[in-house]
Amino acid sequence: MEEPGNKMYKEKETKMKKGNYIVSPRASSSSLQSSVAEEHHCRLNPAKMWMLSPPSDEESHELAWLWKHVKGRSSPIGVFQYTKKLFLSEQTGRAQALEFVRKNAANAISMANLIMGLSSILCNLNGLYYCACWLLLIGFLLDLADGAVARQLNACSALGAKLDDFADFTSFGLATALLLQAHGILDGLLSITYVLAVFARLCFFSSGIPFMYRGLPCPYASSLLTGTYILTGGNLVLLRMIALVMILFMVDQGFYPHDKVLESQPWKKVVYAGGILMVLFSSYSIASLYYLIWSSSYIFFPVALWSSKV
Repeated sequence: MEEPGNKMYKEKETKMKKGNYIVSPRASSSSLQSSVAEEHHCRLNPAKMWMLSPPSDEESHELAWLWKHVKGRSSPIGVFQYTKKLFLSEQTGRAQALEFVRKNAANAISMANLIMGLSSILCNLNGLYYCACWLLLIGFLLDLADGAVARQLNACSALGAKLDDFADFTSFGLATALLLQAHGILDGLLSITYVLAVFARLCFFSSGIPFMYRGLPCPYASSLLTGTYILTGGNLVLLRMIALVMILFMVDQGFYPHDKVLESQPWKKVVYAGGILMVLFSSYSIASLYYLIWSSSYIFFPVALWSSKV
């Protein structure tokens, strides 16, 4: 029998690495089993490996990374819960984004109308009157669209109504009045009166009757003036006369139907689609004639042509 101090015994003694511990021939079966169990436990919990042998610096970084990514997810159940939580958070974020779009789609259109009005003012101040008129026609289309979008998406709000009124005042009040080109006191008074008429129409004239306006809606007055300016080549005398008539129509107590172009008869939708095509693909003269006929039919024949059940 070999003694522990025997040279041959020392040569036979081998070092078999099992993870981070050493097993010698003198180890019993129970100690081997406990060592294997300890190794298995260490693989699940990297922090326990420090109890067996001190790791190197490189191993320390690896253990830290492993502990960071394995902690709390060492079982399939933890991975499933993490995946489910991630999926639910993405689904919630998508739903919130869609809800935000639904609530603010009409407001975005009103903001676009406001931008058209401000851009038209800048064009007027720089003498680019045809560009200013073109921007007002685009604003006219946007104004008809924002209310329809708000009603279709059930996103009507007090903020949307105020934003729409402010955009209308900017585009169809201030920007349109600058087309009159006030060069004297009387011209200036006419421009100021036109702006005040638009302001009064937006703020104080509420009919209280469903689907009816009291006083001419300012977008149609602006469209008529814009079409007249382009077709006449900027005839200011005629333009100022029409502006005076539009002031009387806006402050009048007459009723005008709520057009709801995008929500009523198909032919009104065709008229609106034609307006879009004219702005995108037609010349100044043809487009202005189209909008002149459109606005004139509403202003002078509101009941005969545009009054309808919605």
